[in-house]
Amino acid sequence: MPKPKTPAAPSEGPAAVSRAAAARAIVEVAEAVHADIVRRGRKPALRFPVRSLSNVRYDPKRGWFELRGKTATRTLSFNTVKTFAQSMRLLATTKNDLLDRDDVAGKREIYYNSKSWGECRFEEQPESDALLDDIEAMLGVNREQLGYIPEERGGEVCGPLVVVDRDPADGKPIRIDCARLGTGAWSIPSRVEHLAFESKAQFILVVETSSLFQRLVHHRYYEKARCILVSMSGVPTRACRRFVRRLADDAKLPVLAFTDGDPYGYCNIYRTLKVGSGQAAHINRFFCVPQAQYLGVTPWDIADYGLEDATHPLEEADIKRAKDALKNDPFVRQHREWREALEQMLKLGVRVEQQAFAKHGLNFVMDAYLPDKLKKGRFLP
Repeated sequence: MPKPKTPAAPSEGPAAVSRAAAARAIVEVAEAVHADIVRRGRKPALRFPVRSLSNVRYDPKRGWFELRGKTATRTLSFNTVKTFAQSMRLLATTKNDLLDRDDVAGKREIYYNSKSWGECRFEEQPESDALLDDIEAMLGVNREQLGYIPEERGGEVCGPLVVVDRDPADGKPIRIDCARLGTGAWSIPSRVEHLAFESKAQFILVVETSSLFQRLVHHRYYEKARCILVSMSGVPTRACRRFVRRLADDAKLPVLAFTDGDPYGYCNIYRTLKVGSGQAAHINRFFCVPQAQYLGVTPWDIADYGLEDATHPLEEADIKRAKDALKNDPFVRQHREWREALEQMLKLGVRVEQQAFAKHGLNFVMDAYLPDKLKKGRFLP
């Protein structure tokens, strides 16, 4: 097994931002808008970081995508009056209804709450979601700290790990042994900053698909490999990424990722886990796992494990995603190994799923493939 890499940033971060500090940040924005109108007699403006790959850089020494500094300005005008009003109402709702009252809300609830805002209500939820992302970036505070809870599940965990949670009623510690959950696994909560960990595992294995995760859990693979299993179920949620990052930092464990061998698995799932995304560049330093390495599935596995007749042709979307990553993705452009992997995939014209190893038997992946990969210890960055 590879030795765990020293994390490039402290595990804590968002947790250090108190609700009072977040509320003060909102008040400062409101006071600046008020000063523009009353004291300076000019149109007020809000400035948001541009959240896209065009405005991020990747430094392999730090280990994540970070903003370059481009901003977008939203000035109050005839054409922007509704969006500007929505921004101010959402800031007020965040402070008065969530931060001041120590309450929480889902993004769907905020969309419906706006129906009482009169003419500045949101017509569709994507409008409120996008604006919430803008405000998160503008304040530099992750939305979980602002009181917003994600709609999606955070992932599942199983193996030699004790998670120390706390009772929300009295604050007393609750110990959760993730190796003693019967046939199931522990669900990662939406907020993970308060958790503590105890483990004698050797590494963390992060798995893309729920079905393969369940197979590994069913056969208690974590006992044989002495690893902690984490299910991502596709692109990992913020809670899942933050959980893995905190666990890896606190327990000083290597992290290995196991996804399908396709451009989506590489450029969306794994890259998001390891370095974050362009849209979340303002908080990637807390929500990515820079110490992660890629175990498989790779294009070379097709020949190495006789999977030629268990592949699928690349679709147009796959080809576009791979070519776009080779041309524009700062992470892919930085690492020769990933350029070679994508170029080999395009050359073969096929993709391969995790479940393809079942061709050799339902348990081949844990009896042969994973032990072989772990023994060789050659992983993509």
